[in-house]
Amino acid sequence: MITNPTRQRALRGHKATRPTPRAANTADHQAVLAWRLTPRDRWIIRMLHEHRVLTAHQITALAFPSFRSGRMRLRELFQWGVVDRFQPFITAGTAPMHYVLAPAGAAVLAAEDGLDVKELGYRHDRAFSVAHSLRLAHTVGVNEWFAALVAAARATATNTGAGEHAALGAWWSEARCARHFGDLIKPDAYGRWASRGAEIEFFLEYDFGTEVLAKLAGKLAGYAALAEATGITTPVLVWLPTSRREATARRLLHKAWRELDDPRSVPVATAAAELLNPEAAHPSPADAVWLPLDTGTTGAAGGSRRELHRLPDAWPYVPPPATDTEGEPGLGPDSPLLMAPAPAPMPPTQPPRTSRGPDTGQRR
Repeated sequence: MITNPTRQRALRGHKATRPTPRAANTADHQAVLAWRLTPRDRWIIRMLHEHRVLTAHQITALAFPSFRSGRMRLRELFQWGVVDRFQPFITAGTAPMHYVLAPAGAAVLAAEDGLDVKELGYRHDRAFSVAHSLRLAHTVGVNEWFAALVAAARATATNTGAGEHAALGAWWSEARCARHFGDLIKPDAYGRWASRGAEIEFFLEYDFGTEVLAKLAGKLAGYAALAEATGITTPVLVWLPTSRREATARRLLHKAWRELDDPRSVPVATAAAELLNPEAAHPSPADAVWLPLDTGTTGAAGGSRRELHRLPDAWPYVPPPATDTEGEPGLGPDSPLLMAPAPAPMPPTQPPRTSRGPDTGQRR
């Protein structure tokens, strides 16, 4: 401004930071990565390919003992071209660093699965496009939902005995669900949670407060069609931001649910994020915040909030999740396995084994 000119000393600040040097994605560099990458690094690569984007806080909470150790390792992976990162703009404060899969990481993943990068379905521009996607907050929110379950499982293992352990046994992304069930329904995620001897598998509908609730209620017809086609009854969990929005959603969901040909084929439960105790050490969707839909439109007519692993008690007609003889989710000889199986929900302490989930018509 001419009335407030910039003084010369104000132009003598620190030089702009130099870009972090990164290795070129060459054959020699990929050969070097063969001895640099640990099993945990390779797990992170698969998680980024599966879930598209994870924040620094989510990755460190899932895979590292401390944020500092995770931040240092992620910086090395970035320098090696294994992961890429970006930082979204927010109006207040500073957003955490967001990580996506980089070309060198995609090359490692494709080589492990005996594929070309093109066959893996990876493109660098598409991987980075999530930075400008209008669904970025939704994708990060779904991933945070599952990261909170993993944190709760770890806290349970630390604070209780062996019989009280909890575990997230499966975590499928929206894209993987769409490849399996997209002709009928496209849930935001599929998961399997076990705690205190009880287990539940579920589809997640994560409402960010922007979707038209009538459209959300209309999805129940698709879930009913999926249950009829597969013969498998899978609960649908609807996560909403506030109790007020949950009450409105429950009225619409209950009306659509009652109009189904067989409402029992689509068990539904709802919860609101604001019901979580902010003073708890590890608040998570595993807490007692779930209310089955068949208790009434608002829950005032009866019933009480349940913990996630206690929801099957509300639906005694729903069989428990089936497993095959090896302890994996039930898969027959004709199961349509994908070329790149979904990664386990936490880094393996032993050599990783294939994680399998709810292939259509083969879970029971």
